[in-house]
Amino acid sequence: MMRIFKKRDVSDTTTLYSPASGKLMHIEDVNDPMFSQKMMGDGYAVYPKNGTITSPVSGKIISIFPTKHAIGILSDNGDEVILHIGINTVDLNGKPFEIFIKENQKVKASTTLVEMDLAMLEQLQIDPTVIVVVTNMDDDAMIQLHETTDVTNQETVGLITK
Repeated sequence: MMRIFKKRDVSDTTTLYSPASGKLMHIEDVNDPMFSQKMMGDGYAVYPKNGTITSPVSGKIISIFPTKHAIGILSDNGDEVILHIGINTVDLNGKPFEIFIKENQKVKASTTLVEMDLAMLEQLQIDPTVIVVVTNMDDDAMIQLHETTDVTNQETVGLITK
């Protein structure tokens, strides 16, 4: 008998977690057109209440930018995720960020990646929004985000479905 509908494997979904405690946002609401217009990919963001940043997916760290403002993660299901911390923070050369991970390290959604100095960013009038972007989504994949609301670190906020 021929199957018309293929049953989705568990690996066809990736659970997405909040990388910070704060206000969950749709990526279209991020105050940077590179992200809000999805030029790098689809995703979501959190306007943080504190500086503790955790991994938005379980996987492996594949890159840490020298300026510490962005981290590349390969999820256990093969999703390439960029965690971008703050808007226009690249010019700060890593000063407000303390990194707790290294490249090739396995991480879980509970793993603390970075501590950012929110007071410094506020003093410099820099938007601290933490952005999560999936850069290699297939055309048939989509992000299903929960209702935008207040979230806590490591809280489930949505899924990538394929």
